[in-house]
Amino acid sequence: MNAKAVRDIREQALSEANAATTAAALEAVRIRYLGRKGLLQDIMKGLKDVPPAERADVGREANALKKSLESLLRERKGALERAPAVGAAAGFDPTLPGVWRAPGVAHPVSRVIEDCVRIFARLGFTVAEGPDIETRYHNFEALNTPPHHPSLDALDTFWLASGECLRTQTSPVQIRVMESRKPPVRIVTPGRCYRRDTTDATHSANFHQIEGLYVDCAPVSLADLKSLLAYFAREMMGPSTDVRFRPHFFPFTEPSVECDFTCHVCGGKGCRVCKFSGWIEIAGAGMVDPRVFRQVGYDPETVSGYAWGMGVERIAMVKYGIADIRMLYENDLRFLTQFA
Repeated sequence: MNAKAVRDIREQALSEANAATTAAALEAVRIRYLGRKGLLQDIMKGLKDVPPAERADVGREANALKKSLESLLRERKGALERAPAVGAAAGFDPTLPGVWRAPGVAHPVSRVIEDCVRIFARLGFTVAEGPDIETRYHNFEALNTPPHHPSLDALDTFWLASGECLRTQTSPVQIRVMESRKPPVRIVTPGRCYRRDTTDATHSANFHQIEGLYVDCAPVSLADLKSLLAYFAREMMGPSTDVRFRPHFFPFTEPSVECDFTCHVCGGKGCRVCKFSGWIEIAGAGMVDPRVFRQVGYDPETVSGYAWGMGVERIAMVKYGIADIRMLYENDLRFLTQFA
């Protein structure tokens, strides 16, 4: 046995491996050359009979045979394993009926946003959008938020190294719109918001809001706001739904109110859903504070307006009877397909 003979064996082995068209044929090549009783073992056993001057060359060729054949066998095995899928695709019959997938359904949050936009669009409101990453000015200062307000703390807001933050509300969109146009302004601003809330059944670090703003040179009153929200309540929750206002405080509105809807389960009589009060808190609202108008270059002596904001997930939970906000984000098809 010499080096040339080993090279010839290697060429023959590689040729047979390339010619194998089945996994069984490939395995037969492996056993013939690399098995316990294969040709490679015979070569290694015969090294003792090779003249010392040629022994190193024969050893190198034997090692090359082993490495090159093992590599080719792995490559051919992978190619043969992929071959059935290629064959199935090549044999595709376009005349056979297809396998139809069930149509998807809108997520409850998306459904509520679409419903809200559609309802307010009937009253002349258009959609406005803004960035999720906001400046300190647009998210807080322009909205009359004092420097000592807790929402500016790093424990409440996601601050970035640039000094910007993930918006805590969609109100900054209202500021950007008022900065860019003169009254009248009639917009709704649906979008995602972020706060450092601990996730539980009713809170999430990311959530959706839809806010609205109406500003005009003609007189705008709190009565106009109440009539708007009453119309929205009846369209969203049912024709028997009523609203009530309770005094509250927001830095960007004066006067400020909390808006409640009559419970959609008990109709205002009192039940566990509304904690036996007959009412469910839905929105915060109020007349735009004159200081906010001055920040955007409006004259509070000649314009007036109202604004409101509500949580989309809260409306979805009330409307569809969802007990835990986390169910909205788990992407469980068993849950989501209920809203088809």
